[in-house]
Amino acid sequence: MSGIQKKILILFAHPSQSRSEVNSPLFEASKTIDNVTTVDLYSEYPTFRINIDIEQQRLRDHDVIIFMFPLYWYSTPAILKEWQDLVLEYGFAYGSDGTELHGKSFLCSLTAGGSEKAYRSEGYNHFTIRELLQPLEQTADLTGMQFLAPFALFGARTAVEEKRIHAHVDDWKKVLVALRDNKMDLVLASELSKLNHDLPRLIRD
Repeated sequence: MSGIQKKILILFAHPSQSRSEVNSPLFEASKTIDNVTTVDLYSEYPTFRINIDIEQQRLRDHDVIIFMFPLYWYSTPAILKEWQDLVLEYGFAYGSDGTELHGKSFLCSLTAGGSEKAYRSEGYNHFTIRELLQPLEQTADLTGMQFLAPFALFGARTAVEEKRIHAHVDDWKKVLVALRDNKMDLVLASELSKLNHDLPRLIRD
């Protein structure tokens, strides 16, 4: 199995791309990796008229599903919720005959404006980023996918001036290559609070 490359689907959702300083560079870098399909949902569906058949076929064709987005009010941007409501149908994604997503991996690549210390029980957001993603984690569980810890950048508003973007993009490309080449420890990745806490331990040589 290790010699078979996985196919990765990235569903990118940013409602204000002209102001994106982290997500857009991540999305552009993702396009340079072989076996990665990138979909800009706001560009493809500007009126939110999502083509269910196309999106379901994309899911069938890929082994790893990634939501890439900035955290908006502790959740995804609106088009990703619309996508979930329409695409993850009974009989396709769940239910006795809804097995199309079984065995796939799912993760979120996201940015948050607040600092990491704000995302903990004693911080002003009261919950960790993984706790805030529990609806998506349960969605993955219900649809038979393995939920992996999020790849997250905190303090996104100051990331450019603090020169943190380049290293973050490089780490993201390492994650994509490791997922594609079956070199990611998926068990450990499913247990962490954040995927980019310990990449050397997650990625096998």
